[in-house]
Amino acid sequence: MLLQKINSPADIKNFSQKEITQLAKECRKTIIDVVGKNGGHLASNLGVVELTIALHRVFDSPKDAIIWDVSHQCYTHKLLTGRYKDFSTIRTKNGLSGFTNTAESEHDFFINGHSSTSISSALGLLTARSLAKNDGKVIAVIGDGALTGGMAFEGLSHAGQLSKNLIVVLNDNQMSIDHNTGALSRYLSRMTASIKYQSFRNIIDKIVNHLPLVNRFLEKLIFRFKRAIKGLFFANNLFVELGFEYTGPIDGHNEKELEDIFKRVKKLHRPVVVHVITKKGKGYSPAENKPDVFHGVGPFQTSDGTVEKFDTTSFTEAFSNLIVDQAEKNDKIVAITAAMAKGTGLTAFSHRFPDRFFDVGIAEEHAVTFAGGLAAGGMIPVVCIYSTFIQRAVDQIIHDVSLQNSHVIFMLDRAGAVPGDGVTHQGVFDISLFRPVPNVTIYSPCSEEDLKLCFENALNGTGAHIIRYPKLSCPTHITPFESPVESGRGLMIPATEIIVENIPEKELLARKKKILTVCTGGMYSEVQKAVRSVILKGGYSDIYTLRFIKPFDEAYFVKLAKKYKGLVIVEDGCRIGGMGEYLLELLSRNGIKNVLHLAFEDKYYGHGNRGEVLEMAGLSPADIENAIISLSQK
Repeated sequence: MLLQKINSPADIKNFSQKEITQLAKECRKTIIDVVGKNGGHLASNLGVVELTIALHRVFDSPKDAIIWDVSHQCYTHKLLTGRYKDFSTIRTKNGLSGFTNTAESEHDFFINGHSSTSISSALGLLTARSLAKNDGKVIAVIGDGALTGGMAFEGLSHAGQLSKNLIVVLNDNQMSIDHNTGALSRYLSRMTASIKYQSFRNIIDKIVNHLPLVNRFLEKLIFRFKRAIKGLFFANNLFVELGFEYTGPIDGHNEKELEDIFKRVKKLHRPVVVHVITKKGKGYSPAENKPDVFHGVGPFQTSDGTVEKFDTTSFTEAFSNLIVDQAEKNDKIVAITAAMAKGTGLTAFSHRFPDRFFDVGIAEEHAVTFAGGLAAGGMIPVVCIYSTFIQRAVDQIIHDVSLQNSHVIFMLDRAGAVPGDGVTHQGVFDISLFRPVPNVTIYSPCSEEDLKLCFENALNGTGAHIIRYPKLSCPTHITPFESPVESGRGLMIPATEIIVENIPEKELLARKKKILTVCTGGMYSEVQKAVRSVILKGGYSDIYTLRFIKPFDEAYFVKLAKKYKGLVIVEDGCRIGGMGEYLLELLSRNGIKNVLHLAFEDKYYGHGNRGEVLEMAGLSPADIENAIISLSQK
């Protein structure tokens, strides 16, 4: 097997074309097998196998820096940079990251996980190298989906202004996660269809390459001639207007042609865009047929592509059903996503209400301000974005929604611990980021019924509303989940509702040293397991879920807290600036001292399954149980 022999990109430089073809097959099979077991990003990685091989054959990493935008498509890059032996560990605890990671390899230049950053990062690195008189090319590989992000254009504009010899490889597959939308996608499609110039240019290049010696004057003349011809075909080429040389479109699965192009581009001393056409999911028919499903996928059967699903309704699925139901009753409800319709549960809404559904591309900032405009026009926008990605639009929420007191609802999926994706995707910052913002109501529902009640309250409210929930199955229904919404108050779940064993209620209530475990909704499942274990061991704890993060009924909570020997506060957010920090101060001010606070500490948390991430953070059911027991023993 060729992959077993590769310790660095240098090992593939002398491979024959037959060996390169074999290498591409091995890369695809390895990626399919491992992602089938571990989950991960499949379709995007299968689409760039030949492109990655060609880049590493022509350029000399790490002397030449290859920067992958988002970097979810870096699996082949990992295989070619000495990580084959560890590749089976990808996305597992203490294993390889599913993204580029500077701690793993000298061939990874940034810890990437969010979109549209590569051009700015690459330009900065190239400029630093230039100032330090260091050699080496810098290549930014960015997808057409990531190019919908405004930051990518800021980088392109600056790169053209600086006129540095930055190489931008535009990986055009007409998709980001969901199908690309908007004018840019149509523009690239038109460019893709224009192959006349590329054919003409190849003819000229072949003629020039057969000339014995081309002097400097003739070389410049030929270059200007080709540029003039290019102007006939691409008179309105965006990249040319920004100051880039442009070549393409090129077949992204023709490794030999890619190598030829990259060898020519490598000699240039000015910014250039290489436009490459690839197919997401290439070589695996389930992923080719459903690239959106196999973009970021859980474990699946590699034989037929059957994907594992939640045993019960997930929070995402619950929201999906909820928004469709509410939109049937209220024609002012519109839904907005940033290229994540499927991931945020909006696919059904988009089919049922196509005129009220807006996918703005990977442009979270625009999504939020666009929603503010819709609200000003009398609509009720529901913006659906993962917690980790809403970080990209903090200013827009403050300036364009909160300050205007606009009625916009934000559904933050994947809040708290996020399995698999690691440091770039943990949804732990939203509470600390948005709790200080005026005119914002923040909810933390703990169940499907609770989510429904919070969403209905948000629809009928004013100002901005943020509803955060985890990537998790909804817990089994119990009566307290139906408690009516009272502003600032959470859900009281007594021990008698938690225990299923036949313990007489009278005996349970007679137990002394009662503890109240307070938690954000996303931690309810782990808290419930911990409390149940405590009760079975002879202890006692009720649960109070923080349905409201903001506003918060302080008087009610303090009165409740005084009934207990102690409190354990558990939140799936940051300790610094989080809900627990606020509650500790509130309780201390009111003479309540016997309190423990469990939260994410001041560091980044890596990848693993949900249980492993929570264990790293000291938030596992065992950790919560130990905290409850330790308080009861004081």
